[in-house]
Amino acid sequence: MTLDQLPLGTPARILAVDWSLLVPEEAHRLRALGLEEGADVRLAYRGIFMTRDPLAVEVGRMTVALRRVHARAMQVEALYSEAHGVPA
Repeated sequence: MTLDQLPLGTPARILAVDWSLLVPEEAHRLRALGLEEGADVRLAYRGIFMTRDPLAVEVGRMTVALRRVHARAMQVEALYSEAHGVPA
């Protein structure tokens, strides 16, 4: 699933980013913010308008606003608690 499809509040890890979908300057900025392969993230907010932009993504102790097009370039997997089988 892509980051924009992740249910709100679900912790996840970025598995892959299709950097070719992004403008090079935007890709560089996202990497500088820690939004790259292996990063643990949590979708905190979706916009309420038709495009549902912006998205607020928690990365570590920081919250980053992303456009939906950026989130669609990121493949994520939800992280689950092994003991309970539910999101951590």
